[in-house]
Amino acid sequence: MNRKGERIMRNKKFAPLLLMALAVALTACGAENSRGSGSVTEAQVRESAALSETAWEKDGELQEEEGQQKPETRIVTDVWNRQVEIPCEVNSIICLGSMAPRFAAYLDVVDRMVGAEDSDIKQMSVRYDYSPVYHDRLKELPSVGPGGGSGENNGYAEQIIGLSPDVILAGFDEAGAEELQRQTGIPVVSVRYRTQGFLDEGFYRAMRVFAETVGAQERCEEVLAYADACREDLAERVKDVKDEEKQKAYTGAVTFNGRHGFGFTYVNFPAFTAVNGKNVADELLESRTGDAAKAAAETGKAYIGNDGFEVDLEQIIRWDPDIIFLDPGNMDLVNDEYRNNPDFFQSLRAVREGKLYTMPSTNAAGPNITYLLINAYYAGIVLYPDQFADVVLEEKAGEIMEQMLGADFFQEMEEGGLYYGTIAIGG
Repeated sequence: MNRKGERIMRNKKFAPLLLMALAVALTACGAENSRGSGSVTEAQVRESAALSETAWEKDGELQEEEGQQKPETRIVTDVWNRQVEIPCEVNSIICLGSMAPRFAAYLDVVDRMVGAEDSDIKQMSVRYDYSPVYHDRLKELPSVGPGGGSGENNGYAEQIIGLSPDVILAGFDEAGAEELQRQTGIPVVSVRYRTQGFLDEGFYRAMRVFAETVGAQERCEEVLAYADACREDLAERVKDVKDEEKQKAYTGAVTFNGRHGFGFTYVNFPAFTAVNGKNVADELLESRTGDAAKAAAETGKAYIGNDGFEVDLEQIIRWDPDIIFLDPGNMDLVNDEYRNNPDFFQSLRAVREGKLYTMPSTNAAGPNITYLLINAYYAGIVLYPDQFADVVLEEKAGEIMEQMLGADFFQEMEEGGLYYGTIAIGG
């Protein structure tokens, strides 16, 4: 029997004695107050006994609680299903690798970071959506790693040990997280995330793991509720568009683990998925990502597939998309390809008709969720002009940035090379 149960049994043993004592006391009170209501009833005695027993019980519980020490640690389960023991209160953190610094920004806990990666310290870069908002703070922090999104452990173990954070949150694979934890003796919680479509369950899970670790659940649910509202709005706008009415779209020169030329594309492309667009590359979806998606579903671990890949140029000719989107940051590569093979590009109807549009990169050490949302609305504007006629991209982008990161930096985004509009090949 536990301590609380023993205490309750003691109280029950003393209850008859308590009743007798109360009866005597209350009868005496009744005698002294004979001008009042008269003698004390048995019901009054029992009621007073119950109240006293309740008070006794509560007092016992209070004394027990005051005597107890709060637990010093708790367990969180990361995206690899690792059980990680962390302090109950997390006041200082280090964020490494894919997504971790970004999640800290979305959850408004950057002020708890006691170190930063070189990629965040050296310069402000719009490639990282949080950088325009938080660079001034991050640049003042000591270096704890080079940055990057490979998933492998690249943290500076000695520097991290010296800073002694409560927890390390890392976008590392399972082996990388375990290795850094052994090296530092500091708990490492992995929040590794790679997109599979638009705002998939992996995103929600990784965000909630981070939020649980740092105690930012309320802010997390605010962010996710806003993301849900955007997703629902996008889906509602296109729900009545028939497949035969949709334009075929291709996205090329996609930045994914580095810069690429025209033939590098993406299945499950988030901006197209968000508006149920007709992505010509999705006919290869199962062959490209099926095994990885099934493995993630079966194990409950993070998705580690590779949605980006190089496609044969002849395949693009066969697809002959109506509209082509290209990453403006890789247009130098595309223009070099055009000069070497102009006949290929001129064979594409979208090129001949000038239906070429920018699609700013969303990936830099993981996906920028802010940019994913903006790109989805931009894809809607281009692919479904009637359904998105009321959307002013700059205004919507500003709203998204405010909700996710607390500031509108759309102008800085475009000035940094991530801009929206038509584009020409061969210029």
